[in-house]
This record gives sequence, structure tokens and C-alpha cells, in this order.
Amino acid sequence: MTPETATSDLQAIQQLQQARDRIVAELRKTIVGQDEVVDQLLTALFANGHVLLVGVPGLAKTLLVSSVARVLDLKFNRIQFTPDLMPSDITGTDILEEDHATSKRVVRFIRGPVFANVVLADEINRTPPKTQAALLQAMQEKEVTVGGETYHLDLPFFVLATQNPIELEGTYPLPEAQLDRFMFNVQVDYPKQDEEERIVATTTSAHEAKLERVLNAAQIVELQKLIRRVPAADHVVRYAVRLARATRPGGVGGSAAADGAAPDFVRQWVSWGAGPRASQYLVLGAKTRAALRGRLAPGIEDVQAVAPAVLRHRIVTNFTAEAEGVKPDRIIADLLRAVPSE
Repeated sequence: MTPETATSDLQAIQQLQQARDRIVAELRKTIVGQDEVVDQLLTALFANGHVLLVGVPGLAKTLLVSSVARVLDLKFNRIQFTPDLMPSDITGTDILEEDHATSKRVVRFIRGPVFANVVLADEINRTPPKTQAALLQAMQEKEVTVGGETYHLDLPFFVLATQNPIELEGTYPLPEAQLDRFMFNVQVDYPKQDEEERIVATTTSAHEAKLERVLNAAQIVELQKLIRRVPAADHVVRYAVRLARATRPGGVGGSAAADGAAPDFVRQWVSWGAGPRASQYLVLGAKTRAALRGRLAPGIEDVQAVAPAVLRHRIVTNFTAEAEGVKPDRIIADLLRAVPSE
């Protein structure tokens, strides 16, 4: 990196920090509290990742996502996942229609709701795996294939899927391959009492917030490219890899256990740990978090801050953990204390 490029990137990062502050200020016009959730959504967006939102109904998840799209001037579509939803209901389908000028029949592709910048996949675990998989290519490759033709999606492309953690009857758990496509698993909790009082007072009045646009699609794509240029020191990368490897009790051939990476409590409670994509997202998330705060390089604390959202859906607990009531968040908290940062 030349000195000129470094100076330009530093100025861009400072502008990104200012834009983040403005985005948060605009979102606070409609969203009360949930500061950590907002921070994680923005981190994933600028890191060019996707988010799985887990929370009970009525916590304003849809309002939050649509508000983010409005503030960033992005096209937003919501897909309600149901047991009878078909893959073509997501990606679109070919239709046969008659050209009135020539009386010939032609095939025309009708785009589905996935053709948007921000897609909210509401209650994604309520639809069968075949339909869930329709999002896989879109999330990973930023394109869809229908009838042998490949169609590129508009950038940026950001998928936020929601899951209801309390109603599991009639649901289809997401396969590990699809869970791994989500950069973050974000837990949306109940608001505090004072926040809930403000929510009730605001939503039962005639007040209507007007959101100002802060960025547009082209600017977001450029900022996503900027994040990739943010340097990460070797010790930060080593820590991220060490943390991800420590979640593995011993994969195929017991390699993780053999090199002493996994602490005893991981071997006791975990069946399978996080793969290499977790290491990548730990570093990428740390870079984005640092840049959003106006810093040119991430530190260990940035990796630790994004670790719960990156790792909680990539750790598969065993029967012992379930019997003892041990959740992935407890294991991650113990790992952050156990894994040395140097």
C-alpha cells in the first residue's frame, strides 16, 4: 500500500465513522434501544455478510431491517417463509407469454423477491430445506440460476433471516451448510422497562418519524471494498484462528485435540466446532468494527467483540451439554477467558 493510498483510505474510514454515527442517529428515530443489534447489523452489512436474527415476535425486527434499508436508500423486500413456499417464489420463474405484435410465444423471466438489496427472510425455519436452499446460491454467489440462465443480483446484497426460538413445532431446522453462510447470529432480546415505555408512548401516538438517507448503494459497495483493504496485524489473525480452532474438540482424525487447541470444557460439551469460515469472519468482522469506529486496523478486542455472533451458530453441543443446560454462549464466554491473546 502506497502512502497516498493509505492516506486516502484513512480519510474514507473517517467518513465511514461519520456515516455510521448519522445512520445510528436516524435509526434511533424509529428504533428504541437495541444498540448492540444495530451495531452488529451494520458490521455485517459493511463486511458484505449476512445475518440470522433470533428473537421472539414483536421485537421490531422487521421495522429495524426496513429502517436500515430506507436510511441506506436500498431496495427492500420481505419474504414470509411458510411450509408451502416454493423455490420459484423466492428466485422468480419463467413464464410463457404471447407477443401481440408477432403472435409468437416467448419465454420471459419474472424476477422474484430475492432481487433486492436487502432481503428479509422472515421465519426461515418454517419452510422445507429445498426452499431454504434456494437462498444458498444467492447468498454465496450473489446470483440465481433459473431454467439454465444465470441472473446477477444487484449489489450490495444483504440477507437477514429471522427465527422464532420458542415455536419449534412444524419447523425445519436450518442445515449446517446454510447456517454457515450467515456471518452473524444476532440475538434480539426484550427491551428494558424504560425503553419499552418509550416504545409504547411513541407507537401509540400520532408521531411519524421521517428518516433521512445517509448513503446509497454505490457508496456502500465502495465501503465494502475499503474494509477488505483494512490491514490486520499477524497477532490479530493468529488470535482469531486460535479462537476458532479452540472450538473444535477433535475433528476428523482428532487433529484439533492432538495439537492441544481445544480446552477440556470444549471436549466435554462440544460435538463439532467452527470451521475455517469462522476464522475469516472473525477477522473480517474485527476489521469492519474497527473501521466503523474510525480506526485503521483492528485489535484483539475487536475479535473478542464479534466472537459471540460469529461462533454461536457454529458450535454444535453434545448430549452432556444439553443435559447440563450449557449453551454455546457459555462456551464462547469461557473460551474468551481461556484462549491467550498473545
